[in-house]
This record gives sequence, structure tokens and C-alpha cells, in this order.
Amino acid sequence: MEDAFRFADDFGPSRIIHLYRPSLKLKAIVVVDNTACGTAIGGVRMAPDVSAEECFRLARAMTWKNAAAGLPHGGGKAGILAAPTGSLARKEDLVRTFARMIRWLDEYIPGPDMGTDEQCMAWVRDEIGRAVGLPRVVGGIPLDEIGATGFGLAIAAEVAAGDVKLPLDRARVAVEGFGAVGQHAARFLGQRGTRLVAASDSQGATWNPEGLDVAALAAHKRAGRPIGAFPDGRAMAREDLVGVECEIWIPAARPDTLTAANAGRLRTRLVLQGANIPATDEAEAAMHAAGVLSLPDFLVNSGGVICAAVEYHGGTQAQAFASIEEKIRSNTAEMLERSRRGALLPRAAAIQMARSRIDEAMRYRRR
Repeated sequence: MEDAFRFADDFGPSRIIHLYRPSLKLKAIVVVDNTACGTAIGGVRMAPDVSAEECFRLARAMTWKNAAAGLPHGGGKAGILAAPTGSLARKEDLVRTFARMIRWLDEYIPGPDMGTDEQCMAWVRDEIGRAVGLPRVVGGIPLDEIGATGFGLAIAAEVAAGDVKLPLDRARVAVEGFGAVGQHAARFLGQRGTRLVAASDSQGATWNPEGLDVAALAAHKRAGRPIGAFPDGRAMAREDLVGVECEIWIPAARPDTLTAANAGRLRTRLVLQGANIPATDEAEAAMHAAGVLSLPDFLVNSGGVICAAVEYHGGTQAQAFASIEEKIRSNTAEMLERSRRGALLPRAAAIQMARSRIDEAMRYRRR
């Protein structure tokens, strides 16, 4: 608890809630950070090692993300301390119980995150009547299925490529975390001419400088086979992915995978932060000093929450894609201009942009 509070400031958090249900051995955390712009939207993460500090940092990222995207929503995040694998019945019990325990918390709208998906959100909505990232059959826009976040990363890459004079149709891509975000980012970038040369997941990594077939690699992973055993690639240690020579490197796994210890090993020109908080402050500074353009998570991976907001307000999939492109294209361009004009790190420029919008919203609030 103290670890989370040491990050607190005038923006939040407004609530840090710990939940416990002994009969199910359910432990969970909910952080509502800031609701000046509206009801908080944020994912429900399921992992055995989720902490209050991690939830707070992710909730703050959602505050910046939603404000930067111009959404009428604040930021929040939840964590269920359990392994997402194993019995589906056990997972459903945990998710439904968690949902009932936050029924009263109407300032927070849950969404899918690492370890949860559209099915989990259907269970949540069934219990409390509010969730985003729902299956199609219950009126949702399944953001992981359509690749909303990955699409947004590809749009951000288009804008940044012009800024750093990088021809996308010759760019090599490496993806750390070849899951829902990483696979779709590789797919949408591939449609723009890039070549996937390396990818990893929690089990291993594969590499082929001539290129990996994105669809075939995704099918290989869906079949439950180790990514390092992909027949058209060469197995490599996960930690060596950071040193793969490429033009675009995408962290789409857990927080803080880029640190002061390994950021110097990057051999790339552009980092698209697909995961939430994938780089420490020291890593951000090291990348900037080395001339690597690192586009901050909450600005460029906001496709998922933009899609979720469109869904929540009754929009369509086509409207979601149009909104993602419009918002991420304009916000990335504005962030790069602020960075140049103020000689700021990209993250500092993006926070400046988001903070100005939240400050304005807070002036209209009574408390």
C-alpha cells in the first residue's frame, strides 16, 4: 500500500481498493486514478504477481491515455492475483466474484487486459451491467479479435516514420510479446510493407533475418506449440530479442522489460510501446540519448481503449477504426511537434499534452 501511495499526487489516485474473498482465495486490487474527464475505463489484469504499485502505475497510464485520446473518461486499473491459465470454471468463478465485489464502484468500467478477454468481460457485464471489450454476440466490438491496439501502433508508425525518414516498406520489425497486441501490430505493419524478423512470448523466441510469416507464426502459437520451435525460424533466448537488428522494436509484454541494463543493447531506430509501461524512466532516457525514437505507450497503444469507448457509447466497428486512426495520427504528430519545440523526451511531451487536457477538465469539476 505504501509503495502505491509514494506515487500519489494532485491527479490521484482517488481510490485504492483491496478485495479479498477467503472462500475462493480471491485477492484483487482496483485503482481508480482520476475521473476529471469522466468515468474511469481500465483493464482487469489477471496474474499471480500483480501489485498495488503496478495497478496504480497502469491506472495513471490510463489517465494519460484517455486524456491524450480526447475521450470522456478517466483512468483506472484492476488486478486479480491469480494465474489466468488452468480451469475455465475456476477463472469464471474468480471473475464473476470480483465483478460482484465492485458492483457499487460505478466510477470504474472494467475492460480486458493481460490474462482476461472478451469472455471475461461478458461475465463481468452479466454480473454488474457494465464492461467494455465485449463479444460481438452481446453487442460488443471485440478489440483483441479485430486488433484495435495493433492497428493504432501501425498508424503511429506511419507518422513517426516520416519524422525519422524511415521507409516503412523496407523496415524490419521485432516483437517482444507475440500475443493479442504484438500479433496484430505485426500484421498491420506487414500490410504497410514491413518484415517481421523476430518475435518472443513467455516461452521463448524465434528469429529469421529473411522474415517470419506472421499468419503462420500466429497459427503455430494458437496450436500451443513453443514459439522457439517455429519451423521457419531459429530459436533464441528471450532476453536476446532486445539486441536483434531491426528498424522497429515493439515491446508488447509485461511492464519494465526495457531497463537501464538492456536499453543500450537495442539496435533499432523506432520503439513502438505496445505494452503498458514497458520501459523504465532510465531506459527512456537511454533510448533518447542513443537517438532511438521511443513512442510512449499511453499515446500509441490507445487503440484498444478508443475502441472500447466507441463501443460503450454505441458506435460501430467501422467508427472505432476511423476514430483510432484520427486520434492516434493527430496525437502522435502533436507529441512529436511538442517534443521538438520544447526539446523534450517524447514521453514528457505526451504527458504535457495529456496533463493540459486534464487540468482543463479539473477546472470544471467541483472537487
